[in-house]
Amino acid sequence: MITHNETLEKVYTAQNHEELMDAYKDWAADYDQDTVNGYGYTAHIASAQALSRSLDDTEGYILDAGCGTGLVGQELYRMGHSIMDALDYSKEMLDQAMQKNIYQKHLQADLSKPLDLPDNHYHAVVCCGTFTYGHVKADAFAELIRVTKPSGIICFTIREGAYEEYGYRDKMIQLEQEKAWELLEMEDVQYFEQDNVQCKLCTYRVMD
Repeated sequence: MITHNETLEKVYTAQNHEELMDAYKDWAADYDQDTVNGYGYTAHIASAQALSRSLDDTEGYILDAGCGTGLVGQELYRMGHSIMDALDYSKEMLDQAMQKNIYQKHLQADLSKPLDLPDNHYHAVVCCGTFTYGHVKADAFAELIRVTKPSGIICFTIREGAYEEYGYRDKMIQLEQEKAWELLEMEDVQYFEQDNVQCKLCTYRVMD
């Protein structure tokens, strides 16, 4: 039996997308149980709350980028946000998200590459748990901005440690200076309660 720590080790030490997808393939069916009940994962709740309070109403079209099994989408749905697409690179995780019956579309795509989505398509993007060790790097910020409408909201987490090591902050500042987006909120929130791991929760507005 694979322990919680061994599972996380496989995910965060993946050397390429193939290894990462293999890890998630093995984990998909148990992901919700392990993360929420096992690790005390709470970042999805904080992310949904941050996005919801920055949106004008519940009718906005939302992309759940790196949706995993749909934990963030589930929280948003409970808050009245029912127009959402799910996007993830793992077919098995998308299959789990599909079972929640909360998304319009289920898109299998790699956030480290250009997305087959039109410009200015969504009112908001939420991206929770994706900017972290062994996952998606800071270059993906520009693509999230591209698919978001002017004045739209982008809300994402960056796990502590990776925030400092992976150049996320430098890229965020660069995009601010280029007037691609403006920072609305940044706060430290709990990521995994079990190990007292935190993350940065960032909310941006896309510039007109």
